[in-house]
Amino acid sequence: MRYIRQVKNTVSTFGWVSILLHWLVALVVLGMYPLGLYIVSLGYYDPGYRIYPNWHRSIGVLLMLLLCLRLLWRWINPSPRQLGQHRWERVAASLGHLGLYLLLVTILASGYLFSTADGRGIQVFSWFTLPAIPGLALRQEELAAEIHFYAATLLMVLVAIHALAALKHHFIDKDATLTRMLGLQSEKINDSN
Repeated sequence: MRYIRQVKNTVSTFGWVSILLHWLVALVVLGMYPLGLYIVSLGYYDPGYRIYPNWHRSIGVLLMLLLCLRLLWRWINPSPRQLGQHRWERVAASLGHLGLYLLLVTILASGYLFSTADGRGIQVFSWFTLPAIPGLALRQEELAAEIHFYAATLLMVLVAIHALAALKHHFIDKDATLTRMLGLQSEKINDSN
């Protein structure tokens, strides 16, 4: 095994930009869910009540920007071919990835609507303010908060399935699905694209 050296994707491997964007989004998403659950458990007089929600919102805005970058990169730099042995695996992988992206967009949009329902923008780490959109729906805050929670929980389930599928490919199918997302490539693969 050797490390992948290219920046862009090829027919058989992911480039470093795709790999870094994948793992950055994954780490942020995996950290945001428990932080969100912790925030819900805080009482009004808890010292973290004024700090952690702001962190959660700020990181959420940065995640939104990161996701936009990732989708743009995916659009201009198509992914390598899938390695599933059966057609149903390739279809399931495509649907799973689509589901991950749709849930992320839903979570980010609902989080934004929930956080700005009072008409105030989101202050992102004192760097800039993302302005609020005037109220779009009756009971916007409650509805957006509910959608945010259930979409985030469903995302965690889909992430677990995604991880289990990668492990299945690695340990049972013994293909390169996992290793190529880790930036590793078999010595025998020579890809000039």
